[in-house]
Amino acid sequence: MDEENPPYAECVLCRKPTEHPESVKGVVYCPVCAWQEAQRTACSG
Repeated sequence: MDEENPPYAECVLCRKPTEHPESVKGVVYCPVCAWQEAQRTACSG
C-alpha cells in the first residue's frame, strides 16, 4: 500500500523532510523543529 507522495520540502533547520510538499513557499519546519520554534517564540518577549 505504498501511495505516490509528492516530494517533501526540507526543514530549514535540520534538513529533514517535513510534512509539507516542496511546492510550499516560505519557511518550513519538520514537526520537531516546528514544536521547538513555537516554544522558543512563546517564551520570548
